[in-house]
Amino acid sequence: MINEIGHYVLVLALGVGLIVSTLPVIGARRNDRALMDIASLGSVLMFLLVGLSFAALTRAYAVSDFSVRNVWENSHSLMPMIYKLTGVWGNHEGSMLLWLLILVFFSALVAAFGRNLPETLKANVLAVQAWISVAFLLFILLTSNPFLRLEPVPAEGQDLNPILQDFGLAIHPPLLYLGYVGFSVCFSFAVAALLEGRIDAAWARWVRPWTLAAWTFLTAGISMGSYWAYYELGWGGWWFWDPVENASFMPWLAGTALLHSALVMEKREAL
Repeated sequence: MINEIGHYVLVLALGVGLIVSTLPVIGARRNDRALMDIASLGSVLMFLLVGLSFAALTRAYAVSDFSVRNVWENSHSLMPMIYKLTGVWGNHEGSMLLWLLILVFFSALVAAFGRNLPETLKANVLAVQAWISVAFLLFILLTSNPFLRLEPVPAEGQDLNPILQDFGLAIHPPLLYLGYVGFSVCFSFAVAALLEGRIDAAWARWVRPWTLAAWTFLTAGISMGSYWAYYELGWGGWWFWDPVENASFMPWLAGTALLHSALVMEKREAL
């Protein structure tokens, strides 16, 4: 029953996301405060719904519920609890759900702490965030549902990849995701500014804290990942990193350039 609830709240989150992605934009165009307020309320509600879904999947891993295919494929009843919990995102479906959770978490943060933003800008930012969230919700529900059931229920799971049974899995992916997904807020600010036809020093001042937060998380995630790859894989070579770590360095460079540009624009009122 709990697993079904985890699935159905994702469907509810999709419905809320469709509302948040449209009505606040209309409200910003018409300067309708009631419609714009939907953005903040809807963003917080989406975070609560997705958080409930993630909690349901985490519970399934914690109790070794092998009736859930995702748990059966990536867990084992004898695994230490820490690896059971980190196994939630040690697979495609679970990692996508974690990505979505962090995405709506940042939306909720903008809704809660963006009181200094102009109402129209805030509504557009949260609407763009909702566009992204809807895309990921559709992808998860249609192609990567983590709550698919197995019948009959297997007696034991297939275990998690031994390489992933490491404390690094508890730290590295969440930090990377906080960095990657955090930059979605910067993207949403950029699109919202284009919708309003206004990018100036004030915009740079509003976007800078979100850029800095995402850049900090990404830096920490890359550092942790390089160390994990070094002692786990022992490949040596360029920065002792695996190819995934090298690829993650590209967004970090782009984020560094964005942060520098925002600082320059804020101080000089020009790029």
